[in-house]
Amino acid sequence: MQVLHFLFGVLGNAIALFLFLSPTVTFRRIIKKKTTEDFSGVPYNMTLLNCLLSAWYGLPFVSPNNLLVSTINGTGAVIEFVYVTIFLIYAPKKVKSHMMGLLALVVTIFTSVALVSVLAIHGQTRKVFCGSAAVIFSVCMYGSPLAVMSLVIKTKSVEFMPFLLSLLVFLCATFWFIYGLFGHDIFIAIPNGCGSVLGAMQLILYMIYRKNKGSLSKSATTSTQAIAHPCVEIGDKLDSDNNPVNVHQHLHDSFVVEQV
Repeated sequence: MQVLHFLFGVLGNAIALFLFLSPTVTFRRIIKKKTTEDFSGVPYNMTLLNCLLSAWYGLPFVSPNNLLVSTINGTGAVIEFVYVTIFLIYAPKKVKSHMMGLLALVVTIFTSVALVSVLAIHGQTRKVFCGSAAVIFSVCMYGSPLAVMSLVIKTKSVEFMPFLLSLLVFLCATFWFIYGLFGHDIFIAIPNGCGSVLGAMQLILYMIYRKNKGSLSKSATTSTQAIAHPCVEIGDKLDSDNNPVNVHQHLHDSFVVEQV
């Protein structure tokens, strides 16, 4: 049982790392153009918070036998912090101020959870407190994959939901769900079980609309903004290849939800 627990944790780490690195396409674009264009920095701040809380939960003195949770989420936190830093460098002044405020909020929330868990509570209560905090913020991010699926249904196009990434999202969440089951940890099993279901739904939608992969028109893209999650923006303008500029943010937001 312990071997399987470790194995699924390693598999989850490997796929999650690939998914955390997938937004590098977006940031290469930002660095090259020296502007954040219409991209939103909110998802990266929220993912940073989610990673910090999950990494803290996986520490031995909080949750024994969950070090693999800390390794991947600690790595994810570093990657997300780099994304946020790049965004701050190239964002317009008004957006930069907003991003700084969000980053301050992220640091405040994480610091508060960490201090309370160290100074005020101990033992199983500490695990429940930190696990609950991590789960709450994970669940709050479920709006992103739901928004992507809603977009696919509305446009009848899988342009925003490539098969490979959808498959990896499903596998990542499933591996962590099984990891949580083997470890008898509801704070890992429950959110990733939900993520696995969402991943399966994405694959089903892909099979239904897989023949519709053409680029959306500008008017069609603009009309989908109303169904987007507040933390995600669907670009209302197209790049030189006639593709919405914010597509990679949707993909990024779709996978980070499942990380715990």
